[in-house]
Amino acid sequence: MTASEDRQRDLIATLDFHVAAGVDLMLDEEPHDRFAEVDAPPRPAARVAEPAPEPIAPPRRELPPRGEAPSPARTFGQSAAARPEAAAGDARARAKDVTSLEDLEKLLAGFDGCPLKFTAKNLVFADGNPASKLMFIGEAPGADEDRVGKPFMGRSGKLLDRMMAAIGLDRTSAYIANVVPWRPPGNRNPTPQEVTICKPFIERQIELADPDIIVCVGGLSTQAITGTKDGILKTRGRFYPYRVGDREIRVLATLHPAYLLRQPLQKRLAWRDFRTLRAALDGKAQGG
Repeated sequence: MTASEDRQRDLIATLDFHVAAGVDLMLDEEPHDRFAEVDAPPRPAARVAEPAPEPIAPPRRELPPRGEAPSPARTFGQSAAARPEAAAGDARARAKDVTSLEDLEKLLAGFDGCPLKFTAKNLVFADGNPASKLMFIGEAPGADEDRVGKPFMGRSGKLLDRMMAAIGLDRTSAYIANVVPWRPPGNRNPTPQEVTICKPFIERQIELADPDIIVCVGGLSTQAITGTKDGILKTRGRFYPYRVGDREIRVLATLHPAYLLRQPLQKRLAWRDFRTLRAALDGKAQGG
């Protein structure tokens, strides 16, 4: 008998021994206690994987018939900043029919065309005396203004109050507003689109307040009101004309208090601007 035949005989003998011992099942992937399974219910058959469901296509978006305006549900979420000209046109159409500052404030409170409204806490419309012939126009509210709901609060507001007091003025002798009445997130500067949307409101606010002199506080305010492209360090201390119908209002540009807090040495320039303002107010009083 060859060696190969011997190995084959040994293997058959080994298998016969296991069969006689009761080992008549194939090994499974996991060990099992066969003694515990004597009285246990039979194991469920292996679950056959079900075929994956077919992907469901998203519902088809129905477009309104030609000539029909889309519903508010369809337009919700379309940022007005993506279409500032349309939002500004809507603002201008609404503002022109307002006949009082109180109604203008109510109109702004219900205006949804500027995205800043939905991130701000409060509308910051105005402060001071609307009957005054002097109007200050800032850029946009900050965190303090947004919390209180009035322009020029906090450190910047206190500095502006001191600057006004230095030439004999206070908030009862001036009317104070902003180009943009809602706080931009993080106190960033308003975008050109946001200024475009809000500009019709500040223009109508000027018409209704009807001041003799406007002080634009900061570069953004100066550019929005006068139309100049120059920076504030070039425009400050200068008067610009602003026409309302047949009437011309004098506009003086000056530095923003927030800038002066960062650059204290520039307060000397602001002091010159306020002396110019005082002289213009005195000249107006004497001429009247």
